[in-house]
Amino acid sequence: MKYKKYFRKTSLKQDNIGEQFLKEIASKKPHNFLEIGVFHGVTARNVCELLHSIHQDDFKYIGLDLFGESTENSGEIIPNTMFNNPIKKIYFKYILRQDPYSLIAVTSLLKKFKDNIHLIQGNSNSLLQKIDMSKIDYVFLDGGHAYETVKSDLNYSSPVLDNNGTILCDDYNLSYAPGVKKAIDEFIEINKVKSEILFDRFVKIEKN
Repeated sequence: MKYKKYFRKTSLKQDNIGEQFLKEIASKKPHNFLEIGVFHGVTARNVCELLHSIHQDDFKYIGLDLFGESTENSGEIIPNTMFNNPIKKIYFKYILRQDPYSLIAVTSLLKKFKDNIHLIQGNSNSLLQKIDMSKIDYVFLDGGHAYETVKSDLNYSSPVLDNNGTILCDDYNLSYAPGVKKAIDEFIEINKVKSEILFDRFVKIEKN
């Protein structure tokens, strides 16, 4: 399946990473997908299109994000939400009148799958513990990049592994966010789980 940008920003479009990402998801055929760190919703839309092609309407997508800059993510590494393309700037500011990194904009992008999605606005450090992970079979972890945040997200997501599920972590080798790699390596070592580096970017974690 082709990874589409939907006139928004995404880092998965580079070097065919998006297509490789979707191929990995397709190999697991998850029914209940959790994304931590939704950003503009491009990955969410691509995942929903993929899961719909596999399961029709028998799938659920949960997306968790702050959906905007706030005091809760002041210490985090936040992707640049501004467009370099002037046409995109005009489109969102004057035509849609939306911030693409907002709950309203992402909800609009995913409206095709309104009965299958659940978007949650807030901090993963407090909200993840409220989600029933026994119903999730795939987690894409791409939220806060601070060491403590990644550590917390992994710990709260760990019950997914007991259900033969998968945790896929993004930005493992991100040079300016070393806390990501440190937290992932520690989690793998402490929990004695199986891991695999994919495309020199992701780490796939599963139960041994």
